[in-house]
Amino acid sequence: GAAQIKAMKKVSGTLKLAYSQYRELQAFSQFGSDLDADTRASLEQGARIVEVLKQQQNSPIKVENQVIIIFTVINKLLLDVPLDKIQEFEKELFEYIESNYPQIISSIKEVKDVTDENKALIIKAVTECKQSFIEQA
Repeated sequence: GAAQIKAMKKVSGTLKLAYSQYRELQAFSQFGSDLDADTRASLEQGARIVEVLKQQQNSPIKVENQVIIIFTVINKLLLDVPLDKIQEFEKELFEYIESNYPQIISSIKEVKDVTDENKALIIKAVTECKQSFIEQA
């Protein structure tokens, strides 16, 4: 954690807990087929966290983009993106933000934090990108 920039610490604060809860629920859900809505929602969220944490071999993701995608998944903005399309959406999102909201990336690089303005812009960018992504799918 000491090597992480402030922005990463801020967005990933609840990531470890959410991931641990997912693994516990996943193990528990194997024994019962009758899951309540909250449990199913937690499993869906956890599956998206796992997808976001996957990286292609020899294809490192810039820290700024890691901050953006972790913020996105932690704030449950990917729940309406099909699980098998998460990595494809992630690539499109990074391109969309670079083209339309470069100030998010430059701010995270320079300030090394996620400001309230950045949070609002990330939510806006994700919502816009998701809309066109889902229409294409």
